[in-house]
Amino acid sequence: MIDPNHPFYEPLWRRLLIPVVCAVWAAFELYTGEPIWAIIVGAMGVYATYKLFIEKRKPPTPKPLDEKQE
Repeated sequence: MIDPNHPFYEPLWRRLLIPVVCAVWAAFELYTGEPIWAIIVGAMGVYATYKLFIEKRKPPTPKPLDEKQE
């Protein structure tokens, strides 16, 4: 679902924003009296945190240099 090696997730602010939004949304669901939705969204936030911060990312592979043909 979440590929931490995708270029979209490279900036730190994007990786932080996703779990924070999930936590705020889960808190809102609890506030409005919807514990099931709070659990679902909270689980999504925990999963996103694991994938984006805890799971090891693959080191970037060096791109081969263009070799000139003579």
